[in-house]
Amino acid sequence: MSDQITLTFPDGSKREFAKGTTPAEVAASISKSLAKAAISAQVDGHHFDLQWPLDHDARISINTMKDTVPALELIRHDLAHIMARAVQELWPDVKVTIGPVRDYGWFYDFDRAEPFTPEDLGAIEAQMKKIINAREPVRTEVWDRARAIHYYEDRGEPYKVELVNRIPEGENIRMYWHGDWQDLCRGPHLQSTGQVPADAFKLTHVAGAYWLGDATRPMLQRIYGIAFRTREDLKAHMTMLEEAAKRDHRKLGKEMDLFHMQEEAPGQVFWHPNGWTIYTELQSYMHRRQHADGYVEVNTPKVVNRILWEKSGHWENYRENMFIVEVDEEGAKEKVVNALKPMNCPCHVQIFNHGIKSYRDLPLRMAEFGSCARYEPSGALHGIMRVRGFTQDDAHIFCMESQIESETKKFIEFLASVYADLGFTEWRIKLSTRPEKRIGTEESWDHAEAALGNACKHAGYDFEIQEGEGAFYGPKLEFVLTDAIGRDWQCGTLQVDPNLPERLDASYIGQDGARHRPIMLHRACLGSFERFIGILIESHAGKLPLWLAPRQVVVASIVSDADDYVLSVVEKLKAAGIRAEADTRNEKINYKVREHSLGKVPYIFAVGLKEVEDGTVSVRRLGENRTETMALDLVLTELRGEALAPDLR
Repeated sequence: MSDQITLTFPDGSKREFAKGTTPAEVAASISKSLAKAAISAQVDGHHFDLQWPLDHDARISINTMKDTVPALELIRHDLAHIMARAVQELWPDVKVTIGPVRDYGWFYDFDRAEPFTPEDLGAIEAQMKKIINAREPVRTEVWDRARAIHYYEDRGEPYKVELVNRIPEGENIRMYWHGDWQDLCRGPHLQSTGQVPADAFKLTHVAGAYWLGDATRPMLQRIYGIAFRTREDLKAHMTMLEEAAKRDHRKLGKEMDLFHMQEEAPGQVFWHPNGWTIYTELQSYMHRRQHADGYVEVNTPKVVNRILWEKSGHWENYRENMFIVEVDEEGAKEKVVNALKPMNCPCHVQIFNHGIKSYRDLPLRMAEFGSCARYEPSGALHGIMRVRGFTQDDAHIFCMESQIESETKKFIEFLASVYADLGFTEWRIKLSTRPEKRIGTEESWDHAEAALGNACKHAGYDFEIQEGEGAFYGPKLEFVLTDAIGRDWQCGTLQVDPNLPERLDASYIGQDGARHRPIMLHRACLGSFERFIGILIESHAGKLPLWLAPRQVVVASIVSDADDYVLSVVEKLKAAGIRAEADTRNEKINYKVREHSLGKVPYIFAVGLKEVEDGTVSVRRLGENRTETMALDLVLTELRGEALAPDLR
């Protein structure tokens, strides 16, 4: 066996190295400056620590702080360890657990008798900066299980002992040292604490969290932090958080009287008239758009016997997230077990299976605004963004394998048009490819992945690859939109699925007269209506486009002698299809304007004796500090068009 390996570099060049060479040594062989700037490597597409030995021929590239994605991953991961070290240096009796990277930062869970205070967070931050400024080396070793368990038992770290015991046999047990402090971790990590930017992180808050998410296990304290490559990036993110707090859909939902939630129905929405108007307008828009794009709409039961969920595989793989309904059926010896549907796909296959389908019937685009229920832990619930009861703009496209690409392209174009109508012009596509554990032939995976990629290209969109992130039965596309303040939201999806038609015995008669399995494309454009409405509210800061605004115009009297004219103006607005209401309360006009502005009413018409005499209204647009006097007929003409949904203009 050769003691040499061949490494291929991004420019296509190849070089031989001794087996066991580390990426740090590879970087040093290229240049001193690269060796100094290096933070990690990409080896055959995988993120690789500079200290890990290379034992096979591979493609390699060296990462520096200029490589945003790996740099942020390492900065945040190292900061999790540095924070845990700082906590134990300040309070040696604290037990450490786990500290994963998350969006924009990280968290770490601690077992401590006393609660952490805001002052404690400041002390931890200061200690972390001391550790960073000490510029101590980071090193790593692989240990056997017995040594790792003995090490943690000797130091009184029971959570680490449990984690070591959870690592499957045969997997490496890797230890990392940041200076003299050690943690169990898969890595990779930076090469010294000094590579972490000391002025680009902040600890944000503390929350409770059960050990391993199990409510029967100890309650721990979770400290959250955020981190970026530069101080400027951190400052920009903090500004965004301040803006996000102003736009919080729960706050605006109260101010606009849209909805409420209460303990008797956790994770479920009580829609008020204003909120339900947004909901139904959005749903009507999607009804029309889907009909125009060739979808047939169906409606399926909300409660379905467990037998169907067993056949579909959901009972085995999704049971813990399903709401169970047991009933005493007449004549049954024991209770019959049903479940509220967590998704619509098995029911759509039942409709497809009803009657014989031909290849001429394909593609069949079947849509449903399906009311679903999923159990979410109470700690995960978040306003209308994360709920237990929701409605999806769900659809399934039954097609032949040869139609995957054309149907995907058609859906991408549909989604792009819908997002543009709703004010989202920036979005990107992620393509999740085959995981290690999968079903189906390599040929079928090659075809499906190529079809999705080609569909994106032919629709005019780039995409990023998420290697190994597909479902076990097929690849998928995720559509991530960016809102007005730069936050990303994953809403739309398209999933290739040959598995469910197989499990539920779906078939069509092909041109050859034989039975064939259809491919099922699961697709959603908005996803959950509840969540998407929350995104709309926050992105628009409550200032929804006129066609979606629940209260489009308020006509407010300045004096009581104008009340009759106010009422007549409201009637004309309603006749023009505009949602209008009168405010003839005995209050000052400034008070009325402030109140309706807080409620995000797009137009406020102020009416006094002069407006009555001239047949005009004083128009105030939301967000503007001026009024404009306009003839009523002219206002009606302008608003009539603006109040229409985009597809009706």
